[in-house]
Amino acid sequence: MGADIIIFIVAILFGIFLYWRESNGNGVYRFVNKMVNSKELQMAPDSKKGFIYQQAFLPRLIFVVAVVLIAALIVEFLTPISIFGSYLGISAFASFAAGTLLGTYLANLVLKSGQVLEEQSESLEDKFDHAVEKGKDFIEELKTRDAKVVEEAKQEIKVEPKPKADDKSARDRLKDKGLM
Repeated sequence: MGADIIIFIVAILFGIFLYWRESNGNGVYRFVNKMVNSKELQMAPDSKKGFIYQQAFLPRLIFVVAVVLIAALIVEFLTPISIFGSYLGISAFASFAAGTLLGTYLANLVLKSGQVLEEQSESLEDKFDHAVEKGKDFIEELKTRDAKVVEEAKQEIKVEPKPKADDKSARDRLKDKGLM
């Protein structure tokens, strides 16, 4: 089981390497495209599509499995290592193919996120500045609104004192009623 994990991790790195190489240049894919297709069906000169780069899942899967299968056949016939002779060899083959495919998608994720960050860096900065300004405006609005509420509360509290009917003290009033 430990060898399968190591093979899987190495395959992920290999898939990342393949994707990165094809994202920088697709000369081999262009050459194969010129050999296989007629002039009308050949890819556009500005197209960056490759065997793995900018491909859908199925063509990418077919290419990865074909490359791994060819490599496994070369190892099978040129070395004493028997890949297809045991379960462990077939498991290693499947792990390498799946890891390579996963590595291509991880590389795609990393490259796409880098491109998005480069494209959005200026607009992200503008959005951040706009958010900061809106926050400052909101705080100022809260301060002025609080000041208005406090002033309204003060005005409500400042009720004119009722004019006293008589300026007698409580003791005098009690005496007048005969209670004291």
